[in-house]
Amino acid sequence: MAIYFKSDNTAPVAPAIMAALHAANDGYARGYGDDPWTMQLQTRFEQLFEHDLRVFPVSTGTAANALSLATLVPPWGAVLTHEEAHIVRDECGAPEFMSAGARLICMSGDGAKVTPSILTHTLDANPTSVHTVQPRALSITQATELGTVYTPAEIAVLSTLAHERGLKMHMDGARFANAVASLGCTPADVTWRAGVDVLSFGATKNGALTAEAVVFFDAQLVADFEFRRKRAAHLLSKSRYVSAQLLAYLDNDLWLTLAHHANRLAKRIGAAAGSALLHPVQANEVFVRLGDVRIAALRELGFEFYDWGASGSGEARFVVSWCQADSDVDALCHALCSN
Repeated sequence: MAIYFKSDNTAPVAPAIMAALHAANDGYARGYGDDPWTMQLQTRFEQLFEHDLRVFPVSTGTAANALSLATLVPPWGAVLTHEEAHIVRDECGAPEFMSAGARLICMSGDGAKVTPSILTHTLDANPTSVHTVQPRALSITQATELGTVYTPAEIAVLSTLAHERGLKMHMDGARFANAVASLGCTPADVTWRAGVDVLSFGATKNGALTAEAVVFFDAQLVADFEFRRKRAAHLLSKSRYVSAQLLAYLDNDLWLTLAHHANRLAKRIGAAAGSALLHPVQANEVFVRLGDVRIAALRELGFEFYDWGASGSGEARFVVSWCQADSDVDALCHALCSN
């Protein structure tokens, strides 16, 4: 029987969120966001982030990222981001498509993190004129695609540099819960207080069925977002079902409870990996260099995970989900220590 560590996308829906969907599935409700659940989101998110904001539910993380960036960046603009970012590697050109042509300018950095020096160098290396694209946004991923986490202080330095150069700050928070759980800070500390302008708030990877949101911390930045969302087919007629998930996700800090569980088990795997560990385990992803023989041996034992890195690198990624059984991790840790 397979033991899944491929992705947190393979996990089922959290029972509390499924129950909320069943509760929302009673009777009639107005469509296109005029339902009671969606109307509650505004207040609930303002409480969570301790700030006035505008929140818009969408159904996928790709939509959240692409639509928010398209709102911030014109077709002749550019988004600066890490070369490992999800918007670069895994969104099939959606940010470029939704923005009608904005360019992604990629940067390097250990642990898939943008550093102040690299950001400054990249901006200096791309002077603007009427002949060039205009950098308009910096996008960072929290937690990153390599499982590392930006601290509030790191974000604040990056956002200050970005704002000084006329860029807005976007955060891809597909695994935002895992990052907040790891840091032990408030959501406000790691977003608007640190200079983030727009957040793609993820829930699907952490127990939801299909529920994401775009959060604008400055209402003036919303601009034409609502029209873009409609044109991109993400103004859902029955949005109560997405909003009900997000409300249940936040209720009683369920989102953090689920993330803490995944993070805790990921750290155990990282410790068992020993010298094979490639990056610090700061969220729910573990990256290792095991070699082809050990990787094959783990698959023979029934473990499902993705190869990572360049072909032949012998690297692998393990992702722990919100409902991963301790026994799954016990088995993987034992196998890592034995092979």
